[in-house]
Amino acid sequence: MELKPRVTEAINKQINAEMWSSNLYLSMSMHFAHVGLNGFAHWMKLQSQEEMHHAYEMMEYLNKRGGQVKILAVNEVPCEFGTPLEIMEQVYAHECKVSELIEQLVSLAHEERDMPTQDFFWGFIREQVEEEATCTTIIDQLRLVQGHNIIFIDKNMGKREA
Repeated sequence: MELKPRVTEAINKQINAEMWSSNLYLSMSMHFAHVGLNGFAHWMKLQSQEEMHHAYEMMEYLNKRGGQVKILAVNEVPCEFGTPLEIMEQVYAHECKVSELIEQLVSLAHEERDMPTQDFFWGFIREQVEEEATCTTIIDQLRLVQGHNIIFIDKNMGKREA
């Protein structure tokens, strides 16, 4: 079954959103490295790589289904950030927005009766549940320490594996 133009366009927009997310997290990583929180920098760099990997997966999916991949311009991301807590709250809010975008894509695929696309993006919906939960845990820990002993959280963030 050939992809409908609306589905192809929506996937290309999601690819762009994933690339923007990758750049956002890379910018946050560089901010953390600049202020000496190398564990947070490591965690965010891996997050950036994960988002770019998602974009690649979506491009491969489009190609498999006969859709044309369009690499769209990626808007500039911020490069100034606040405290680690404020940054992680931004990450959580952004992950919620990404969840919403993917849910909209699945709804569109449902409207277009495109079960393979629904199935493909359900995997991302499941992953978003984990992303949001991870952010919530980090935010809870940052709130608990109230700005003190952040170096211990930083050390734990540095243990993240791909």
